[in-house]
Amino acid sequence: MSFALLPIYLAVGAFVGFLAGLLGIGGGFTIVPVLVEVFSHEGFASEHIVPMAIGTSAATIIFTALSSARAHHAQGAVNWPIVRAMAPGLVAGSLLGPQIASALPAPVMAGLFGAFIWFGAARMLRNRPPVASRQLPGWAGMSAMGALIGTVSGMVGIGGAFISVPFMTRCNVRMQTAVATSAALGMPIAVAATIGFMLAGMRKAGLPPYSIGYVYLPALAAIVVTSMLLAPVGARLAHTWPVARLRYAFATMLFVLGAYMWWKALHL
Repeated sequence: MSFALLPIYLAVGAFVGFLAGLLGIGGGFTIVPVLVEVFSHEGFASEHIVPMAIGTSAATIIFTALSSARAHHAQGAVNWPIVRAMAPGLVAGSLLGPQIASALPAPVMAGLFGAFIWFGAARMLRNRPPVASRQLPGWAGMSAMGALIGTVSGMVGIGGAFISVPFMTRCNVRMQTAVATSAALGMPIAVAATIGFMLAGMRKAGLPPYSIGYVYLPALAAIVVTSMLLAPVGARLAHTWPVARLRYAFATMLFVLGAYMWWKALHL
């Protein structure tokens, strides 16, 4: 690891930790494009760059989601029955997603990630009011939705908030509760996806030192330090700030990052 890159990892951790607390997102949309560029600069094998960026992102979300969820729980905002209902599907899907991702060629995976970023940005910009009569589905529906969120999140190394928050708010869950609950949902997603990426990369040749499968430990450690410090700050502000402007600014940044991933897909 080049120590000149340490400030980049620390800065990324601070940024995504703050956003995790404020908007309930795990930060993978931001982490993965940055890690793709940094790992390219470090000279990692091209076929390992994208899955290692995604796997490392998933591992950071374990700590970011934990810190954010604890802060939201202290505010009494997490709906734990929703978490329990979706957890089995989340875990199953998050274990499956990395196996799908690791089997795809790196350019295809980079392009898919760019598409998911744009989709997430579009969902963030939409502000469709919920139908007054719509409620959360029963156990089977919640488990199936958890499996969908887990599979997509496991494939691209994110916490799933870009699906789970709109899903909950459309079912008339209060926005602050949806954000807080999404942070808690990120924990089972991230743990299962991290295990999946570790297993998917365990037998791959040409991985860099200090990695466990597709998880690069130096980047993980540096990002985790600052993300856990800033996540509680964002969580406290989430209950006092009108976040619409920040949501629009973040969505704009996601469109730019998505374009970068499409460009990267053409050059891997």
